[in-house]
Amino acid sequence: MFARATYLLVAALTLAPAGIAAAGTTRHSGVVSADPAGTTPHVLDGIVNAIALVGSTVVVGGSFGEVREAGSARVLPRANLFAYDLATGRILPGFAPRLDRPVQALAAGVRGTVYAGGRFTRTGGARTRGLALLRLSDGSPLPRFGAQVRGGTVTGLARLGRHLYAGGDFTHVGPLARTALARIDAVTGEADPSFTIEPGAPRGGRTRVHAISLSHGRLAVGGDFTTLGGLPRAQLGLIAVTPPAATVPDAPSPGLIASPAAVAPWRTDAYRGRCRADFPGYVRGLDFAPDGSYLAVVTTGGPGGRDRMCDTAARFETGAPSGTGAVRPTWVNHTGGDSLYAVAATGAAVYVGGHQRWLNNPDGHDSAGPGAVARPGIGAIHPRTGRALAWNPTRDRGIGIKAFLAHPGGLLVGSDTTRLGHEYHARVGMFPLPITPDS
Repeated sequence: MFARATYLLVAALTLAPAGIAAAGTTRHSGVVSADPAGTTPHVLDGIVNAIALVGSTVVVGGSFGEVREAGSARVLPRANLFAYDLATGRILPGFAPRLDRPVQALAAGVRGTVYAGGRFTRTGGARTRGLALLRLSDGSPLPRFGAQVRGGTVTGLARLGRHLYAGGDFTHVGPLARTALARIDAVTGEADPSFTIEPGAPRGGRTRVHAISLSHGRLAVGGDFTTLGGLPRAQLGLIAVTPPAATVPDAPSPGLIASPAAVAPWRTDAYRGRCRADFPGYVRGLDFAPDGSYLAVVTTGGPGGRDRMCDTAARFETGAPSGTGAVRPTWVNHTGGDSLYAVAATGAAVYVGGHQRWLNNPDGHDSAGPGAVARPGIGAIHPRTGRALAWNPTRDRGIGIKAFLAHPGGLLVGSDTTRLGHEYHARVGMFPLPITPDS
């Protein structure tokens, strides 16, 4: 039975698309409603760092200990991870894995599974160091997946068939040295020895990948580094990747996952400038447009003025070859001194979240400059003009939004505060797409 189950998982991971729903893969025909759905459950403490959608199940990860369903007084213990039904908001009773440290990243698996990344060392009684593949049915880790991430934290995950890409500030995956970026066999958890592209030369004391996004055979990588695969790439670069061959052997082997990868010629010098000294690397979030034609990037860094990329959202075209020249941003939208951590590009809008007070604020310096518009904690930018859209649900600012997930029905949001769209939605919320006669 075990061999048969492993065979089916290998087949599903090799032949399935890269994710059932993920930022950068879902196109919306319009802007989501500013009125949050009333069914989402509440996270009663801590912060939400990551959201994944597996079929009709929403998986939420972060640093928290208690949750409850909307309209219910019953408090349920959940150690840094829980799941609920997207349509009803019902919390899955059987999915209650006990992770000993926070979850920082999630990615959809197949056949009712989800990948979780962070700096945890155990899931219940099982040793799951930094990365685990969990069953949604009962929260148990799949024993075949034996990834052991050491020396740091996993902060980003993206899957392409049998390949699972992980970013963070770790130093090893299993016995292999891997600095901040690795490609992992999505079935066995073994690091791919053929994938050796490494970010390096950080401005701070440690190489860090803060965010990754995968679309149309390209992996975008953002973080504290100035080289990628030995080539100059200040805080942002693209890697050309290909899916593994769509074949399924009788038994998994490390050789199955080997496939070409190379640093793309695309590059930008936009993030070569410096922000505040305590933010040596300031790229925090990135997301491909649904068609892969552009990349949206958000940053922290402190007030920097209109000539710097600190505390900004920006669009970069990725479709046209850059040759040897650096790509300049198509547009830049400044907050005027407040951090942005999360971004989702849906074609109809570029949603940005953090603890910002304003958008359209290039001349602000922790103040509202000429033309600034109030967008507390969450906002939407026109993908072509780069100007803030009228959409303005508001939220309590707190630390900020750390997770967006666009799906065919709307936009999921994860943060550390309890007010969203002028309503109580503790740390998790969802803005639905308006229903039209043609829907």
